[in-house]
This record gives sequence, structure tokens and C-alpha cells, in this order.
Amino acid sequence: MERRIQIDATEPKAFKAILGLEGYMQKSDLNKLHYELIKIRASQINGCSFCLNMHTKDALAMGESAKRIFLLDAWKDTELYSEEERILLKITEEVTLIHEGGLKTETYDKAIEIFGEHYFSLIIMAIVTINAWNRIAVSTLKPIGD
Repeated sequence: MERRIQIDATEPKAFKAILGLEGYMQKSDLNKLHYELIKIRASQINGCSFCLNMHTKDALAMGESAKRIFLLDAWKDTELYSEEERILLKITEEVTLIHEGGLKTETYDKAIEIFGEHYFSLIIMAIVTINAWNRIAVSTLKPIGD
């Protein structure tokens, strides 16, 4: 595979700033499993092998089932995900694929109804954070590692 620069080495201060956002998200009220589902689904959409490798392992270590991880790309076609998780995944897709129209009013309204404004805001920030990480890793061909 082609080797490219790694942002953590070439721009450590910028990388540290993104780590600060990640650290905030880790300490937030966002359910940790919700965060992993967001990370995996956005990483699937963005084709980020580095993040998919990391976050599927993390989700498994947190007790998520392999079956739910394997079927996450087809969440709409299975009953494995709760209503809450389904809206979470829908938000993730619409925000990640913002060029296709972004977050739809119907999705937004349902999310506010289910999660409330505070939790919804955390969901948006989680999606923004993983999309930033995906763009760094995909652009620089971040090696997967072990």
C-alpha cells in the first residue's frame, strides 16, 4: 500500500486538538455503545478501514454482539436495533452524507422527540468527530496496525 504522511507526526498540535474533541465526547453523557454504533456506521459509509478495525474491536470489548456489528450496514432490513438506535443510525447516515441533502426535518423532529436537545447535540458532535477522524485516516491511508 502507498505510504503517506501521518498527521499526528506532521501536525501534532492539530492532531491534539482533535483528540481534545474526542476526549470531550468520551466524558460526555453520550451512551458509549451509541457512540460506537455511530463510529462504525460513519466509518462504513466513509470506507475508513483504520476506524472500522478500531471501533468494531472496541464495540465487541464493550459487549456488543458480533451479529449486530456484522449487520450494521443493513440496519434498515433487520429487527436487531431498537427504535432509538434506528434514529441514531439514520441521523449518522444523513449527517455523514450531508451532500445528499443533510439531516432531514422528519429525522430531526423524531430525534428531538426521542432524545431531547442535549442528547441530540451530543449525537451531532459524535458524528462530526468520527467524520473528522475518518477524513484524516482515509486521506493519509492510516495503517490499520494490529
